[in-house]
Amino acid sequence: MPNRKYFLDLSDLQFKRVRVARKHKLLQALVFFVVSVTLSVIYGKIYTAYFGSPKEKILSQEVENLKLDYALMGRKLDNSLMILRDLELSDASRYRPVLDMDSIPFSLRNPGYGGVNRYEDIEGYMNTELMMTFRRKVQDIRNKTSVQFESFKAIEERKNEWKREMEYLPMICPVNVNFRRGDGLKFREVHPVLGTPQWHHGQDFSTPYGTQVYATGSGTVIDAGWNSGGFGNCIVIDHGYGYRSTYGHLSSINVAVGQVVKRGEMIGLTGSSGTSSGPHLHYQIDLFGQYKNPLHYFNDDLSEDEYFEMIETLSARTIFR
Repeated sequence: MPNRKYFLDLSDLQFKRVRVARKHKLLQALVFFVVSVTLSVIYGKIYTAYFGSPKEKILSQEVENLKLDYALMGRKLDNSLMILRDLELSDASRYRPVLDMDSIPFSLRNPGYGGVNRYEDIEGYMNTELMMTFRRKVQDIRNKTSVQFESFKAIEERKNEWKREMEYLPMICPVNVNFRRGDGLKFREVHPVLGTPQWHHGQDFSTPYGTQVYATGSGTVIDAGWNSGGFGNCIVIDHGYGYRSTYGHLSSINVAVGQVVKRGEMIGLTGSSGTSSGPHLHYQIDLFGQYKNPLHYFNDDLSEDEYFEMIETLSARTIFR
């Protein structure tokens, strides 16, 4: 039964029920509610202070996980920067010097920043400095990668051009290296045929009549026929890059004007045509119209077998365009 209270009414000696006014009931209920809420808040604060709320625990764990992720990402970024530094070193000390290219200025590889605040969106947070550090690293990697990509692209283009240049320059002996050499690049006091003093602008090779002559570099034939200047049957090849090679006193010509030849290709046979005292090859190299010593453009430390093995290999190659 409900907890009810009674009192003895002495006027009629009867027990009567105690009636509590409605406002008192409301007041009691309000007091009870306030006390309960107050105690709940106090207990909640005490629990949170010692143990923390579940939501705070979850958020705290997420923060720790993010710090760990940042630490791992920081190592990867540092490794990426080290790799980029190695690439920059190779670029500056290997590739560009070999290909005769200027080095990339420091200011281009490491640009400064000013003006607009690029970190405004991450300011005011607990870990703002940490996030700014990582954003700087990412931006640094992005800039360095972009510069290095463009550098490698330029190196690749220069390498291809250099490879083509090496293919076209006159850089082998035009005949078997074992043949005896005659006069080289010098002033001759007495020409063997004319008997007059004059310059000899090339290198003579004393060869048997009909010896095969090979193009010393890839290029385009610009002259193939009789030369009235004394070379007789003569071939001139334009190798580009300012280089031309001349092959004189031939007995036979196997190429035509406009024909593209490759290094090691047989272009004619030696003879004694023109102003000549006997069968031999006059070989001449011009660079932008200046006479060069042909002996400086090939390696003569080859045996006869090695020379013809080189010619066979060159003849099988495709010309690099």
